[in-house]
Order: sequence, then structure tokens, then C-alpha cells
Amino acid sequence: MHRPLLVSLLLALSPALLAQQPAFPIPPAIAARAYQLLDFNSEQPLASHNPQQRVEPASLTKLMTAYITFTALKQKLIRPEQVVPVSESARRAEGSRMFIEPARPVTVEELIRGMIVQSANDACIALAEAVAGNEEAFVQQMNREAQRLGLKNTHFVNSTGLPHPQHYSTAQDLALLAAALIRDFPQHYPLYSEKEYRYNSITQANRNRLLWTDPTVDGMKTGYTENAGYCLITSARRGERRLISVVLGAASEAGRAAESQKLLNFGFRSYDGVRLYSKHQPVATLQVFKGSANSVKAGFLTDLHLALPKGQSEKLGATIESLQPLLAPISVGQRVGTMLLVLDGKPFRELPVVALENVPMAGIFGRGWDTLRLLFR
Repeated sequence: MHRPLLVSLLLALSPALLAQQPAFPIPPAIAARAYQLLDFNSEQPLASHNPQQRVEPASLTKLMTAYITFTALKQKLIRPEQVVPVSESARRAEGSRMFIEPARPVTVEELIRGMIVQSANDACIALAEAVAGNEEAFVQQMNREAQRLGLKNTHFVNSTGLPHPQHYSTAQDLALLAAALIRDFPQHYPLYSEKEYRYNSITQANRNRLLWTDPTVDGMKTGYTENAGYCLITSARRGERRLISVVLGAASEAGRAAESQKLLNFGFRSYDGVRLYSKHQPVATLQVFKGSANSVKAGFLTDLHLALPKGQSEKLGATIESLQPLLAPISVGQRVGTMLLVLDGKPFRELPVVALENVPMAGIFGRGWDTLRLLFR
């Protein structure tokens, strides 16, 4: 298959670099069934093992339960102070609980803290019923959101993470879900750093050990079942950088914490965070045909961040390939090209470049003239 006609604009590429090969840091050995380390700003995976292997997510499921609940709060379908009836199915929930009772009023805010800090299954079911009427309808929302977020190997059967053959996810998908929750609901994310929560005269501690041992860790979620093993999603911020680690199937509670710490330390020590371009910063001016203007400024609608091996930023080069012929009308956000990044002479990433301004269609004479120009191009 032939690619469309492309015009390449050289931005920064030294011929000397083309003869070299990039040296990416080698991650430490991690004792887990699967894992992924994700750079939050750039969404680059920095280390992984079996990242697309389907596994039982256990209570890591509750990240999606929280995502749907936070969405309902944002849409004002529920309120933090709203009192939620406790059904028999919620009261009888298996596994971890916050011990809600039908005769004792409980609010949405209390249930959210129980779900996040105590990993309470009864809280998850009560929230699901408050948001969607019943857990089955809530799970449908969970699966629709998983598709929207691009979680290609994830499927939910319940809101709690209790075992089921058709309830699964992957390290890669869980890292993306964690990043989406932090990005889309920053006002709620601090709940994941709370070390304990007391409800019904019972105080329960957050099971994420790293909240006590690493001051840069501020979340996120633990999980365990016999089949899943010990699982932990951790997020840490050091300076302007945030990393997310997903460790699945470790051998013990202490092991999942130790392996997660190793991943986080590796990522922060071995990589630098670089903001390559600011949002709406023009990175190229591309030729336009049949438009009211002969060119369009192109760039990115959000800041472009990269995670690069320590000391490698000077070895980064880029070209822009413009889709040609580029015909008006063109709208802001429309893809107009591709940025090809090379690191130390080796292909690194491909990123879509979009129009930063509108270019309306030209009048009849302008369009006619450009039609002739294109014929003789």
C-alpha cells in the first residue's frame, strides 16, 4: 500500500546521530506476574512485562467503580451529602467491608471513603445502586467507559473485583485507567493518600504500605484474591513528574510494595521529563490549497511531554510530515501531519500534528487558481 504524498520539514536531525543506536535503561528484575510503569505526563510506558496478559484485577476494579461514581458526582446525578439506602445485597457483600447497615444512614461521601481507603465491597455495591439503580446496570456503565478510555483487554462483571471468569484486565489497561482517574478527577484524587478511615466505630488502615514508607507516593489501590495474587497500583510525584506503577501477581503484601518501589525508583532515576512543546505553540507552517490563506500554523492542542533516558535530550530529532495536498476548509484540531521523533538516530515516537487555526475555503477564483496549480505540481 502506498502512503499519501508527504512533505517532510526537517526540524532538528544530525547525520552523526543516524549512525548511533539509542541506549534505553534496563529495568530491574520484578517478581510479579505482570507489570507496567507509566510516565503520567507523556503517557509513555517506561518498563513492562506481560502488559497485555489478561489477569484477574481483584480490588483494582474499584478504580473504575470510583471513575463512574466521580462522573455521576460531576453530572450531579448524586451528591456527596446524599443519604444512600443500604440494600440486603450491599449489606451481605463478601470480602472487605466497611460494615454499613440498613438501619444506619450512610452518605455518598462516606461510601466513597470506604471504597477507596478500606476497599469496602459493601460500599461499592451501595454506590452502584445509588448511581445506576442496580449493580448490573452500573457494570454496563463500567464497560462502556472502559471502551471509551481505550481499555482494549478489560471486561467487568461486578463493581467489587470479586472473582469471575469474565472479569479481567491487564497491567497496561489498569495503568491507563489510573492515569485517566488522576487526570479527569484531580479534586477527588487526594482521597487515595488517606492512610485510614473510621466508620461505624471501626478504624481500618489503607493497605498501600508505600503511603507510610515513601513520602512521594500519594495513591492508589491494592488488590488481592487467591488467583490474582497480591496486586498494587501506585502513583508517586517527584518535582513536576508523576509515575504510575502497576504490579500484578506478587507473592506477598510486602512483595508488591517492594516491587512497586523498585519500579518507581527506576523510572525517576533513569528518565528525565521534558516538555518539548507548549500547547498551541506553532511547530510548523504548512502549505494550504484552495483556502482563504495559503498556509496554516500547526502544532499540538495540549503540552507535549516526553520521558527520555537521562542525558539523552540532546540526541532527540524530529521531522514533520505534512499531509499533501492539504485542502481547505481546515478546522482547529484537524490532523494536518505527523511528527516523527528519533532518539539517537532510531525511530522513537509518531505523534499527530493538528491545525492551530481555521482556514476557510477560498472564493471561486482562488479555488480555480489552486486547481490549476495542483495539476502542474
